[in-house]
Amino acid sequence: MSVQPIRLLGDPVLRTKCEPVMAFDKELRTLVKDLRETMMDAPGAGLAAPQIGVLLRVFTYDVDESEGHLVNPEIVSVSEETDDGEEGCLSLPGLAFPLRRAARVVARGFNMYGDPVTVEGSETLARCFQHETDHLDGVLFIDLLDADTRKAAMRAIREAEWSGATPDMKASPHPMYGTAR
Repeated sequence: MSVQPIRLLGDPVLRTKCEPVMAFDKELRTLVKDLRETMMDAPGAGLAAPQIGVLLRVFTYDVDESEGHLVNPEIVSVSEETDDGEEGCLSLPGLAFPLRRAARVVARGFNMYGDPVTVEGSETLARCFQHETDHLDGVLFIDLLDADTRKAAMRAIREAEWSGATPDMKASPHPMYGTAR
């Protein structure tokens, strides 16, 4: 297990749709542990595999009393009720913007051993599940902002200390599952 560098906005890996996990093996378990350790070190509420350069459908989460991970997740149910809240992302450090999301969701996937898992979340946990699943499809939360908020977000991104920086990246420690780009 090790903390990995988190990819920042501008890295093409964040805009790439991830592949489903096919092998529930030791390497996948190492990936899940690396994701968790990196998320906790950041600290963050969730972290998706492309954020550390791995193009697989896996994310970890730690919100309030709920902690875990999902492999090959899918959102199977969303409430009609919505939640307006601030949302941020470890790939856009220090920035947060208001975004309306479903207030409750049900997500289904697998754990790192291949066992089926169904999880329900409301409010912040629901937001996390939606946010991390979007990452696996190459979608960032700023893509979902209303026009005025998106304009303000893009201005804040251009002015951010990390904007345009090219972090020193190493190859993914998970070569079977993709390479660092």
